[in-house]
Amino acid sequence: MKTKLVFAMALLSVCILTACSREVHLYPIQGPLALQTPQPIFAAKVTGAFASGKITATLANGEVFAGPWKMILVRDRMKSTALGAKGQFSLAPEWDTVYGQGFYTANVLGTPLFVQAVLTGNQGTVLHVEAYRQEHGSDTNPHSMALPDIRGVAKDSKGNIFKLAL
Repeated sequence: MKTKLVFAMALLSVCILTACSREVHLYPIQGPLALQTPQPIFAAKVTGAFASGKITATLANGEVFAGPWKMILVRDRMKSTALGAKGQFSLAPEWDTVYGQGFYTANVLGTPLFVQAVLTGNQGTVLHVEAYRQEHGSDTNPHSMALPDIRGVAKDSKGNIFKLAL
């Protein structure tokens, strides 16, 4: 019963978080864009509901990215990892670059609320995006007003690593 309640609350949280649009900022952490002074900050917009939606962003030189994001179930991520599936991507090293050594294993791996996207910009740059929602004890409390702890990273094909912040 508790598992069903946690799952229902998680689904409700995702729905509430994504039913309307949310602005996200991308901060260059490593790569050519991180070396610029002042460092640029890029805006993105996330829309959708439940297990999928859309991301739009404008990055360096006005390059526009737009495409779908989707929730990746834990069992599918674990299965892909175990099988060494081709075509899957993981930003595990980038999570550790942005948030500190061991962060991916300690916080992201195995989390049920995890999304991915692969976006191609109108100038040919490819942007990989991952985000997750940290679960808290307040998730099962219907009266909790705690803000969701959503974190993310992105990496483009030009060697830039970004921190995503809501």
